[in-house]
Amino acid sequence: MNNYVILTDSAVDLSPEILASWNVKAKSLSFKFTDSDKIYFDNEMPQSDFYNEMRAGRIAKTSAVNIDEFYSFFEEEILKGNDVIYIGFSSGLSSTYNSSRMAAFQLSEKYPERKVVTVDSLAASAGFGLLLYLAVCKKNEGATIEELAKYVEDIRLNICHWFTVDDLEYLKRGGRVSPFVAAVGNALGVKPILHVDNDGHLIKVSTARGRKNSIKALAEMYTTLAENKGEGTVYISHGDCLKDAEALAAIIKNEHGVDTEIITYVGAVIGAHSGPGTLALFFVGKNR
Repeated sequence: MNNYVILTDSAVDLSPEILASWNVKAKSLSFKFTDSDKIYFDNEMPQSDFYNEMRAGRIAKTSAVNIDEFYSFFEEEILKGNDVIYIGFSSGLSSTYNSSRMAAFQLSEKYPERKVVTVDSLAASAGFGLLLYLAVCKKNEGATIEELAKYVEDIRLNICHWFTVDDLEYLKRGGRVSPFVAAVGNALGVKPILHVDNDGHLIKVSTARGRKNSIKALAEMYTTLAENKGEGTVYISHGDCLKDAEALAAIIKNEHGVDTEIITYVGAVIGAHSGPGTLALFFVGKNR
């Protein structure tokens, strides 16, 4: 029987409407600004408002989903008679996935007749969303829960994540570039090109001079790495810079005839670490 549900978390950076259409429920990570005690869930504040607050100088700190939250989230489906597969935010970027594993272990002991499976996506933002989409398609084809888990583990390292940011200040805060590199880079208009590696970590690969060149550099990664350039599924996410996202989509359309399936915001939990002006391209590649 195919009597199981797919669960995920808000780091997929897809709208509740899209997830609902896929019959997927997501547990939300959270954040708060350092000058306030108010806690927001990932989709609670409009994304444009969140980025405007960041542009005004506010700093956001993020929180993972904890074990108790996952326990309740999974148990709700178990009590309906469903098995559960949770596909989670990269363990290289958050402790969220490790919390899910511990909750799943506890529930497997309490409900030995049920299957509670967790899979580390090693992915983030709409790259995570693209992996989730492929998983949903596989389930709809009739895959068992075990077959689906293996499929996700087999394909996850083919989900390419290519990012650039507009302001190095946010990478500096996260320790990904030094204060000196951030200051010089911002002064000279140097934009980093980053990707998520095979361990699920965000790493810097190269640089481009100026915003237009950084957008072109992302498009070039599609040309270099895409497994099926003429028919591939492309997702783009952005940190409140829709025109840049549309420009990137236009380059890929013009060069390869491929429409971008989804353009979405980088959510607050990821955007807190990358900042306004983040632009990211995701597709299935030969490798990462």
